[in-house]
Amino acid sequence: MNFFRGVMGGQAAGPQPSGAETIQKLCDRVASSTLLEDRRDAVRALKSLSKKYRMEVGTQAMDHLINILQTDRADSEILGYALDTLYNIICNDEEEEQDENAQKQADDLGAQFTDKFIEDPEHITLLLTLLEEFDFHVRWPGVKLLTALLKNQGIQLQGIILVSPMGVSRLMDLLADSREVIRNDGLLLLQQLTKGNAAIQKIVAFENAFERLLDIITEEGSSDGGIVVEDCLLLLLNLLKNNSSNQNFFKEGSYIQRMKPWFEVGDDNSGWSAQKVTNLHLMLQLVRVMVSPVNSPGATASCQKSMYQCGLLQQLCTILMATGVPADILTETINTVSEVIRGSQVNQDYFASVNAPSNPPRPAIVVLLMSMVNERQPFVLRCAVLYCFQCFLYKNQKGQGEIVATLLPSTIDANSISAGQLLCGGLFSVDSLSNWCAAVALAHALQDNLTQKEQLLRVQLATSLGKPPVSLLQQCTNILSQGSKVQTRVGLLMLLCTWISNCPIAVTHFLHNQENVPFLTAQISENLGEDERLVQGLCALLLGICIYYNDNSLENYTKEKLKQLIEKRIGKENFVEKLGFITKHELYSRAGQKPQPVFPSPEQMLFDHEFTKLVKELEGMITKAVHKSSEEEKKEEEVKKTLEQHDNIVTQYKELIREQDAQIQELKEEVASMNSQTEQMQTTITQQVSQIQQHKDQYNILKLKLGKDNQSQSNSQGDGSQVNGLQTEELSQLREEVEELRNQRASLQTQLGDKETLINSLKSAAAQTAEGSAGGSDNTELLQELEALKSQVQSQSTEISQLKTERQELLKRAEAGLSNAVPNIDSSLDAGKVAELEGRLAAQTSETERLEEQAKSLSESRAELEQQLASATSTVAILQTEKTKLQTEVQESKKEQDDLLMLLADQDQKIHGLKQKLKSLGETVEDEDDLDARDQTDDDTEEDDED
Repeated sequence: MNFFRGVMGGQAAGPQPSGAETIQKLCDRVASSTLLEDRRDAVRALKSLSKKYRMEVGTQAMDHLINILQTDRADSEILGYALDTLYNIICNDEEEEQDENAQKQADDLGAQFTDKFIEDPEHITLLLTLLEEFDFHVRWPGVKLLTALLKNQGIQLQGIILVSPMGVSRLMDLLADSREVIRNDGLLLLQQLTKGNAAIQKIVAFENAFERLLDIITEEGSSDGGIVVEDCLLLLLNLLKNNSSNQNFFKEGSYIQRMKPWFEVGDDNSGWSAQKVTNLHLMLQLVRVMVSPVNSPGATASCQKSMYQCGLLQQLCTILMATGVPADILTETINTVSEVIRGSQVNQDYFASVNAPSNPPRPAIVVLLMSMVNERQPFVLRCAVLYCFQCFLYKNQKGQGEIVATLLPSTIDANSISAGQLLCGGLFSVDSLSNWCAAVALAHALQDNLTQKEQLLRVQLATSLGKPPVSLLQQCTNILSQGSKVQTRVGLLMLLCTWISNCPIAVTHFLHNQENVPFLTAQISENLGEDERLVQGLCALLLGICIYYNDNSLENYTKEKLKQLIEKRIGKENFVEKLGFITKHELYSRAGQKPQPVFPSPEQMLFDHEFTKLVKELEGMITKAVHKSSEEEKKEEEVKKTLEQHDNIVTQYKELIREQDAQIQELKEEVASMNSQTEQMQTTITQQVSQIQQHKDQYNILKLKLGKDNQSQSNSQGDGSQVNGLQTEELSQLREEVEELRNQRASLQTQLGDKETLINSLKSAAAQTAEGSAGGSDNTELLQELEALKSQVQSQSTEISQLKTERQELLKRAEAGLSNAVPNIDSSLDAGKVAELEGRLAAQTSETERLEEQAKSLSESRAELEQQLASATSTVAILQTEKTKLQTEVQESKKEQDDLLMLLADQDQKIHGLKQKLKSLGETVEDEDDLDARDQTDDDTEEDDED
C-alpha cells in the first residue's frame, strides 16, 4: 500500500521511479493482485496517469484493462475506472492540443489504440454488453468510449455493431435513460454511428427513433431549446439525408405535421440567441431534406403535398414576410420555401397569392424580386431569391404566363410595381450581377413555353424621349454590341439562347435585324483572351440555334446561306471548337450538379443549371447541322415527313385500338351483368321450386292431420254417450249438450266433404292445365307447318309470275304473227301452248287460293290455341288462389276441431264428476260396460218377441 501512496499521494524517500516504470508496476499489480481492492487502486492510478502518459498507458495497460472488463463484472467501480482509462488513451482531446503537429500525432495515436482495441470484435460486443448496466459509473464511461472509437474508426465499428445481436437496439435504449447526461451523450454516440451507413440508419429509424427524438425536441423547447435540440436535429439529418426509405417512413408516420410548431415565431423577433439561430437553421435544413430535388419526384411531390395540407408552407411564408428575422435564417427560409413549391402546382399557386404586410399590400414575389435587383442586399440573399423565383416557375406555365403578362402593353399598371418592371430594370441596370440575375429569371419565364416566347416578342421598351420604342429582343442585342461586362453579356446570351430555341418565329425576329449576324460572326472569329472565350462559345451557340431552328422565311438568312457564311468567315472546325468552350469551362460542371445557384463569389456567377441542360441538348444537334449538306437536309426532311406520316398512322391505329378496347370492355361488362342476372334468375327459380315443394308437403300433412282429427272426434263422441243413473234434470241437460255437439260434428263433416270435393276439382284443373301445356307443343308444331306452307306458297307465286311472263311473250308473238298474215304450223303450236299454260295457271291459282285458305284456318286455330293457353294460365292462377284459400280454411277448421275436442273433454270431466257425486249420495250408477250388456240384452229380447 505504500507503493500506491507514493503514486497517488505525497513524496516518498529515495529516488523517484519514472513514469514508464510506475505504469509497468501498476500493470503488474493489476495482473497479479488477488484482492479486488488492490486491483481497483491500481486501475485508479492508471486512470490518473492516462492523460499525461497516454502512450505508455495505452501500450502497456490496454490488455490488462480489457481483462478487467471481462473478469470483474461484479464491481461497478473498477469497471468505471477501466472504461475511463480506455477513453483517455483513445480519445483525441482537441482543446488541450494547440500545435497542429501535436494534434496530428495525437490523432494518429488515438487511431492506433482504436485499431488495437477493435482487433478482436468481441471487445466491442463486451462493451455493448456493459452498456446494459444501469449503474451510472459504468454506463456513462462506456458511452463515451464507444463514441470515441466511432470517431476514430467509424466504418469498422459500424460493421461490427451491425452484425452484433441487438447491438443497435442496446444503443437506442440510451435515449430512454432518465439521466440527461447519458441521454445527451447517447445522442452524440448515435450521430457518429449513423454517419454514412444506410443499413444502420434504417434500423435506428425502425427502432422508433423519430418518435423519441421529436419528443425530446418538444420537451427541450423546440427552437428555443439548447444544445440538446441541436444534437437531436443533427441525428435526424443523418437518418433522413439521402435515405429514401427513412424519408418515406417519416412521411407515412405523420411526423411532418409535428414540424409545424417549430416555425411559430412571434411579432417581436429581436434578440435571437445564437443557439436559436442554429436550431432553426437545422430545422429548415430538415424540411429541405424531405423535398430536395435530388429525391425521387414521387416522394418529393408527396412531401410537398403534406407540407401544404398541414400548414407548414403557410408557416414558412409567415417567417418569410416577418420583420426582424436574422439574415441567415431569412436566406435559408427562402431556400426552403423554394424547394417546397418547386414543381408543385398547388404550392406554387398558394405562393403566388401570398402578400407582404405592406401598405398597399404587394405580392411576395414582387418584394423578393426587389431584393434580388438591389445591389445593397447580401449576395447569398440575392442568390436565394433567384432560386425561389426559378422554383416558382419550374413546370408552372400558369406562373410563366403571369410574369410575361406584366411586361405586355395591355397589362402594365403605371401606379404599381410589377415583376416584369423589376426584371426589365435589373436587366438594364449598371450592376452586372443584377443584369445576370434578371436575365436568368426572365429565361426561366420562357423555359419550355413556346407561347410565352412568342408573347415576349410583343414587348416594347421606351429607351429615351423622342425616340420610337424598341423591342425587348432588339434592346438585348444592343446591349451586347455595346461591349458591357462579361457577366452581363453571358446573362443576356443565355436569355437569347433560351428565348429563340425551339421557336422559329423568334429566330426570324432575331435574324430580321441586319446587325445581329455580322456581330455574332465577328465575335466568334476574333482571337480574344481567356475571359472572352465563354462569350465566344455562347455566340456560337446562338448562331447555331439560328441555323437549327430556321424556317427559311428570310431569303438572306436561310439555313444554307448561314452555313456558307460560317464556312467563309469562321470555318466549320473553328466554329465547333468555339462552341466547345462552353462545356469546357470550369464553372459549367459545377452549375450542372444541382438546381440551386451556389457560388463562392459574385464573379463566379456565370452559368444557370437549366441552361446547362439546354447546352447538352443542343451542342450535338448544332454540330451535325453545321456539317450537313443541303442534300442531306432534304433527305432528313423527307424522312421526318415520312416518320410524321407513320406516326399519324400509328396514332390512328392506337385510337382505333383504344376504341375497340373500350367496346370490348363494355361488352365484357354487359356479359358479366347478364351472367349475374342469369344466376339471380336461376336462384329465384330454385327458390320457387323449393317453395312449391314445401307447399305440397304442407298440403299432404294437413290432409293427414285432418283425417286423424275426424277419427279422434268420433271416438270421443262415442265415449260421451254412455252415461246412466244421473239425476233427471242434469241428464237431460247433458243429452242436449251431446246433441248439440253431434250437430256441430255433422256440420264439420259436411264442410270437410265440400272441401274434399274442391280439392278434387283443383286436381282435375291441374290435369287440364297439363293438357293445355301439351296443346302448346301442338301449337308449336302447327306454327312450323304454317311457316312451311307459307314458303311453299311463296315459291308457287314465283312460278306463277314466271308463267305470266311467258304468256305475255307468247301473246305478243301471236299478235305479231296475225298482223303479218303468215299462218303456219308454229302459230297453231303457240296457241296450243298458250292454252296449256292458261290451264296450268288456273290450276296454280286454285291451288294458291286453297293454300291461302288453309293458312287462314291455321292462323285462326293458332289464335284459338293462344286464347286457350291464356285461359289455362288464368285458370292456374285462380286455382292457386283457391288453393291458398283452401289452406286457410283448413287451418281454421283444424282450429275449430281443436276447440271442439277441448269442449268434449270438459263435458267428459263434468259427467265423471256427476257420477262420483251420485255414488257418494248412495245412488247406483252403471258403468259403460253394464250399459252395453243391457243394451245387448234388450236387443235379444226384442228379437224373441218379434219371432
